[in-house]
Amino acid sequence: MSEPATLLRAVFGFDAFRPGQEEIVRAVATGQDVLAIMPTGGGKSLCYQLPALMRDGVTVVISPLIALMRDQVRALRAAGVEAGALNSGNTEEETEEVWNAIGAGRLKLLYLAPERLASVGARDMLQRVGVSLIAVDEAHCVSQWGHDFRPDYLRIGELRAALDVPVAAFTATADAETQAEIVEKLFDGEQPHTFLRGFDRPNIHLAFGAKTSPRQQILSFAAARKGQSGIVYCGTRAKTEALSEALAKEGHNACHYHGGMEAEDR
Repeated sequence: MSEPATLLRAVFGFDAFRPGQEEIVRAVATGQDVLAIMPTGGGKSLCYQLPALMRDGVTVVISPLIALMRDQVRALRAAGVEAGALNSGNTEEETEEVWNAIGAGRLKLLYLAPERLASVGARDMLQRVGVSLIAVDEAHCVSQWGHDFRPDYLRIGELRAALDVPVAAFTATADAETQAEIVEKLFDGEQPHTFLRGFDRPNIHLAFGAKTSPRQQILSFAAARKGQSGIVYCGTRAKTEALSEALAKEGHNACHYHGGMEAEDR
């Protein structure tokens, strides 16, 4: 098995791990069941992508976000890693390419939306292709008390039992109640090796204000910080595009981004 630091540098181009990453990578790579609770920006994806390269067989990544899957697959392929995704956003050519890679035994990471697990054909396929690890991104989606409950996440425990492989679950959102539900639903009540990383982010400041005229408030906020970078989250794709256009008219270098964009535009 290659050393994590060697692959980190050769494949991903990083000279060192972020705090806490290496011990998680080693635990996942050696086949331990893992629950890792890490802050956004802490490098969760590397903690299953790197072990996938250290292990034989295919790592299945369950992710709820098609745009995120596509971005990660694109980045992995650019780094020379054979990765693919099966989701509703695929073209026929993309799906055929993934199946060809699976058939040839080249694929190392296969990204799936949780809804795919409802298909008997998908489960049969996963039992045939030599899956050695299941990685669960946004694992809090298994919780009925979470902010983004996805019922099909409940099928992951069944998949784990059918394949008899370790599970590595990752989330940035898990209080004690949610952690307990993740353990129950994904690990059948068996306590995984749990990593809880600190959430103190000194570079982040939270402030709240009453919403009166949202667009003008945002434009005023941006005007006071012209030249700085930032992200504005919107409730719909249409609002994302409209606000981006409004910011550009005010002289900001602004662009919109959402899951409905063409891959080349993203």
